[in-house]
Amino acid sequence: MADQMGSAAHVPAHVSYLSPFLKFLMTAGVPLGLNRIVTIRGRKTGIPRAVALAVLEVSGRRWVWAPWGDVNWVRNLRAAGRATITVRRRQEDVTATELDLAQRVAFFSDVVAPFARSLPLGFWFIRVMDGVDLNHPADAAEGGRVFELHPMR
Repeated sequence: MADQMGSAAHVPAHVSYLSPFLKFLMTAGVPLGLNRIVTIRGRKTGIPRAVALAVLEVSGRRWVWAPWGDVNWVRNLRAAGRATITVRRRQEDVTATELDLAQRVAFFSDVVAPFARSLPLGFWFIRVMDGVDLNHPADAAEGGRVFELHPMR
């Protein structure tokens, strides 16, 4: 895909600083809202890499998204096609399907925006922390990467 080329994107500094702390808390069993430990095999080494990600669940469907583009976990998930989600020491293996641009636009307008509106300060939080303006789903979809997660059968 043309929109998947180039070097890895970088997350903002505030995310880089907070992620290890969040990962530590979640590994210790502390619930942190939508955040989960998602373990993905490295695309080059095959070594499992654990990352703290928000897993959005709406109407029985689940997604993860990277507002900053092709960060390393995105590249790993794309290559592996599967991951393990851990919540309070309970693990679930899932497969991942990457959404194309049109599907991402629909995801931001039909899933994320209504979900964010349902939360106090949801729109604000996504704009400040992720740098995404949900009033413009096409812009959010252009730079972001989204995977739908499916239970392994």
